[in-house]
Amino acid sequence: MSIYDEAIHTLSGEETTLKPWRGKALLMVNVASRCGLTPQYAGLERLQARFSGRGFSVLGFPCNQFGAQEPGGEEEIARFCATNYGISFPMFEKIEVNGEGRHPVYRELTAAPDATGDAGDVQWNFEKFLVDPRGAVVARFRPSTDPEDPELVRAVESVLP
Repeated sequence: MSIYDEAIHTLSGEETTLKPWRGKALLMVNVASRCGLTPQYAGLERLQARFSGRGFSVLGFPCNQFGAQEPGGEEEIARFCATNYGISFPMFEKIEVNGEGRHPVYRELTAAPDATGDAGDVQWNFEKFLVDPRGAVVARFRPSTDPEDPELVRAVESVLP
């Protein structure tokens, strides 16, 4: 199975898969509304605006596993993202990214190592996984990496279809 085959729900509750994004470069990010890193939403939205016309999309996955920093329901999350950051990229249901309840999409993602060779659990909110158009995880950026960090932007540009 690939990341494209796993069932997931959109933030509005519709069941889907990631198949609509096959053939695009993706930056998949676990997000939270009440985190010190929440301002990264702005940079993620700028990446979306900059590269969406070139076969790229950010995909957001709310998660409440880190300090209970995403306690709201889907409507509250959607309202927060729209009101505070004008988010236009797709957002999915709140999921678990670590542990026994880890969503299957994140089972695939967390198998990929970061630049130091470390794979495994997501460390905190706003960990970023760059997926190429074939569905391979080609880079992993830890939470402190700003979405507009030059290294991350170069990595995105290198996998655009």
